[in-house]
This record gives sequence, structure tokens and C-alpha cells, in this order.
Amino acid sequence: MGATGATGNALLHSLLALGAPVRALTRTPHASIPGIGGTPGARPEVRYADAADPDSLRTALEGASRLFLTMANGPAQVELETRAVDMAAHAGVEHVVKISAPAAEPDSPVAVSRGHHAVEQHLRALGLSHTVLRPYAFMQNLLRLAPGVAQGAILGAMGEAPCNYIDCRDIADVAAAALTRPDIAGGTYALTGPEAVTHGELARRMSVLTGHRIRYVNLAPDELRDHLVRSARMPAWLADHVTEIHQLAVARPEYPNDTVSRILGRPPRTLDAFLHEHRHNFRTRPQELGETFG
Repeated sequence: MGATGATGNALLHSLLALGAPVRALTRTPHASIPGIGGTPGARPEVRYADAADPDSLRTALEGASRLFLTMANGPAQVELETRAVDMAAHAGVEHVVKISAPAAEPDSPVAVSRGHHAVEQHLRALGLSHTVLRPYAFMQNLLRLAPGVAQGAILGAMGEAPCNYIDCRDIADVAAAALTRPDIAGGTYALTGPEAVTHGELARRMSVLTGHRIRYVNLAPDELRDHLVRSARMPAWLADHVTEIHQLAVARPEYPNDTVSRILGRPPRTLDAFLHEHRHNFRTRPQELGETFG
């Protein structure tokens, strides 16, 4: 599932590279799937599937032996993922690899993480074989900081707390291993990149990347939430989620682990490599900043 999303699409490429037969499930089957349409060689089977449409799920899962389950966070996530799990069990799917979240606990301070815990519990209750991946912050989500970087500032409510970042492509490679290697399947894995970085350090690296001074502006949680709703025009639930994530990093300091290296036999991608790869996304307006980083 999620063949057009950052992690799902990367997984599609990983599985094709391994020569695994793969079916891409998408709500827009007639649209091209990123990186696939013009690529010679192996092609995935593409089927329409919408978790809000049980009939589409039933058809899409026919004959499948394994399911990669990832959905965008949202108020209906638990209902939709639970339905997908039920349909997978009914269709005879033997193993599910689920993208979850750190602190997926019944009393987590992060509402989305409580939802992931509920889905994990549902998998256990069904007795369906499964692997749980709990990645920390996606590097790809840093691209959303581009408008602020263009104005010379990164806003947050983390203070000096470090944050783990991981590239979605590394998550995808671990998911591919869980789908194809019996020695990996069945575990619960927290996934990080090679380092945890404060927002202040992130701003410094953005400064080096752009050649202009980027500041980190630390806000109170309520101020950050208000900014996300009013200026960034986030829905209230998403603004709450971002704020909760920042506060969780403050309450529970984050440290990198070696899980990706142990599973894949190579180090995870670095934050610096990701920023350099996407440097064209981060534009500044020197006439507004008034200071060049040296």
C-alpha cells in the first residue's frame, strides 16, 4: 500500500531490484507511479485500492502473500488500517509489515502514536504474523521547512533536544528485508539514521548549505501550534501532532541506534547527504536576510 508515497514508492523500487513479484496498490491507478512509468525492466502490477472502500481492498489483496501497510497519518487512520488488516487476514495474507511510530504506547503523549499502538494490538489479537517498523522523523519531511528557510528561519519547540532523522529509502530497504527474509520477519524495530541533531544544529547546516544565515527560533508549544494553524494552514490535528512530537523529543531525549546497519549490512544515509541531494529545494532570499553565512 502507499505506492505513491515516499516510503511505499521507495519500497516498490527496492522490491523490484530484488526481483520480487510486487503489486502496487494506489487510489489513483491510472496516474503514473513515480520512477516507474519510464523505467525499463521489471514493472509492478498496479491495482486500485482505497482503505475506505472494502470492495477495492478485497480485490486488491487477492492472491497476495505479504502486505506492506502504511497510510498517511490522520484522524481516520486507526479505522482504515484496522480494516486493511482485517481484509488481509480474510484474504489469506501470511505476513504484514506495518509502519508504526516511536512511543507507540497506550498512554503515549502523541495521539498518532496511540493510534499506531491500537493497530499493532489488533494485529496481535488476530494472530497474524507481522513485523513492526518504528521509524523516527523522516528526512523527507525536512523539505517542508523550505518556505521558512527561504525567509531565514526554522521554527520549532524542541529547545536543545536532539531529533533522530532517517531517510525513507532506508526504511524501505528494511521493509524489503522484512518482506523477503525470514530472519528479519516478526520483530519490532526502532529505526534511526546515524545521528540525532538539534534544530539549532540543523539551522547551522542549512546555513552552510544555502550560504546564508538560517536561525532557529524556539517557540513555546502553544505558539508553534498557533503558527502551524494560522500561517502554515495545517489542519488542527496535524498541528497538534507536530507539536506533540517536538515535546516528546524534549521529554524523551533521542539517540541513534544501529538497527539499519545490522539489518542491511551498510550504514544508513546521512542527514548531510540528504540535504546536499535536495539543496535545490532550499532557496533563500538574500535581499531579505541581510547576512551571509561565513
